[in-house]
Order: sequence, then structure tokens, then C-alpha cells
Amino acid sequence: MYSSLSKSRQPLLFAIAFIMLICFSSFQSVVEAQTLSPVEFNREQLVKMPVVGWIAEARLGSTPYRVGADGSIRMVPATGSITYDFRTGDTAVNLAGDHVEPAVTLYNPGSTNSRSSGESRAFNALSCIGNQVRVLTGEARGETGYVIGKHGGSEHVMVDFKDQDVLYKMTPGDKMQVYAFGAGMELKNAGDVQAFSMSPRLLEALTEAGMGVTPEGKLRVPVALTVPAKIMGSGLGADQAYTGDYDIQLFDEEVVEKYGLDALRFGDIVAITDADHSFGRIFKTGAITIGVITHSDSNIAGHGPGFTTLLTSTSGNIETVTDSRANLKYLLFE
Repeated sequence: MYSSLSKSRQPLLFAIAFIMLICFSSFQSVVEAQTLSPVEFNREQLVKMPVVGWIAEARLGSTPYRVGADGSIRMVPATGSITYDFRTGDTAVNLAGDHVEPAVTLYNPGSTNSRSSGESRAFNALSCIGNQVRVLTGEARGETGYVIGKHGGSEHVMVDFKDQDVLYKMTPGDKMQVYAFGAGMELKNAGDVQAFSMSPRLLEALTEAGMGVTPEGKLRVPVALTVPAKIMGSGLGADQAYTGDYDIQLFDEEVVEKYGLDALRFGDIVAITDADHSFGRIFKTGAITIGVITHSDSNIAGHGPGFTTLLTSTSGNIETVTDSRANLKYLLFE
């Protein structure tokens, strides 16, 4: 009788133990969160100014074909225009495209009608991830969204809006104003961590999501995925990380599977280990860089999903916590 009574109590005991474990884990998470200090930065010194962009037309090169690293030839959508069905939070890997830019693509041709003009460079460099955007012309006039990415080479800035229906009111050539705010940001209590293209709006959203400075002085950042620097491609070696992006090559199947990189989404906050962007993009053992996924995968050798820099530490003074909600969809639009 004692034996059967004990057996009958086992499910209840297991349930109690499970609940206690959950409570302990939650308590531990709360304690850890309480030990983090908010990131301090020079908000009062930051300059806020408007920069203007136009919705870009879709672009292709002199031939419609793209030659893959495996010798394959494809004709697929690429940069520019309005991408209705792949936006913030959607896959950046599993789509029939090459360097596709999510949501709405902006550019500024400048006074010389050139993407290398001073106005074009300023538009790309001063636009920060999380900056508010307001539509100035067209049927969607007055609608507001956020900057979600930057693309080098084409010098594009990508923006998205909470309501997808807004995109259907837009047309290439419509003008938008970005309230550029964040260039010149300096972190005061995170050691040698430097900020790039980080708006105060995004920094505050990341703080609410669990970013902060540990008692040891490390900057803890939630990230969706981690990438090894050995597979970084196009953009590596650039002498600055304020504009554009650089690409994560997905040609090595073992690495992709090991790090779960086929799950990369537009807007994912991602860490690259052994990567230092302090004064350009270099490989450096022990360094770490945090950024956001801003354009889609590519079959072209040396290319892949684009990564725009947000934070870097040459000494490795950043620690990461994996969080599937570390994505601009949740940080900016919910």
C-alpha cells in the first residue's frame, strides 16, 4: 500500500519540482536583470537633422543573370524598389532573390545625380538604425516608419512601416525624410565598446530587451544568432563601418548547420565573433561585433546576407545572450 501511495504521488512531486525550477529560473533572470546597469551615452551632445531619400527603382546590371559560386545562372529580383512580401522579421535566406532589400529602399542621387555624391554619402552615413522616417510625398504622405538597414555599393537605406498596407500606397520616386539621430554616439560605461549607426530609439529598445552593463563592466547584448568571422565576405577590409554593410557567406553547409544560419531573418540582431570594426572591418581573435541583418542572401561568390554594424569591441568586452526576439520586428514595431 505504501509503495502504491508513493507511486501515486510521483506525478504531483514532479509537477511541484518543475514549478519550483521555473520559479527559480525566473527569479534568477530577475536578479541578473537587476544587476545590469543601463548603458550611458552622450545623448545631450547628439545632433538631430533631416536627411532625405527617394524610393529607388528596382536595379539590375548589364545582364539580368547572376552567376553563382557553384556556376549556376539565375535571373531573380535584386536591389531597390518596394518589397511587399519580405520585410522585417521575415527570412533573409529562403527567397528567390539576390541581395533583396526588405520593405522600402531609399537613395539620394545628390546634386550631381551620383550615388557617390556628398549628399548620397551623408544620407547613408547619418541614417541610423531605428531613426524615425516620415513620408513627404505620394498617397502615403504623413505615414511614419523606421530605418531598418543600410546597403553598401548601391548606397541604399531601407525603411519599414508597422502596417503593410502602407507599402501599397507608395511608388518609386516618393520622397521620405529620415530624422537622422545617433551619429557621434559614445558609450560612457561599456569599456572600449563603440557604437555605429545606432539610434537612441534602438539603444533604448535593446535595453528593454535585456541589454545592459554587467558588474564586471561588460556590455551584455541579446542576439538572435552568432556568426564566426571566418565566413564573412564582401565588405571585409573596408576602412570604416559607418556606411553600408558586409556579407555573411553561407556556402559552407557544416558552418551553416552548426550555427543555424539558415534561420537568419531581416532585422535580426547578430553577433560576429573575432571581428573588430573599430577603424574598419578586420578579423581579430577575441574581438566581437554586433549588427543587424539588412539584405538577403546571395549565390555570388563572397556574398550573402548583409550585416550593418551597430557595436564593436576590439577587446571582446561584449557578452551575448541568445534571444529569438532579438529582431527589429519586436524592438521597433511591437
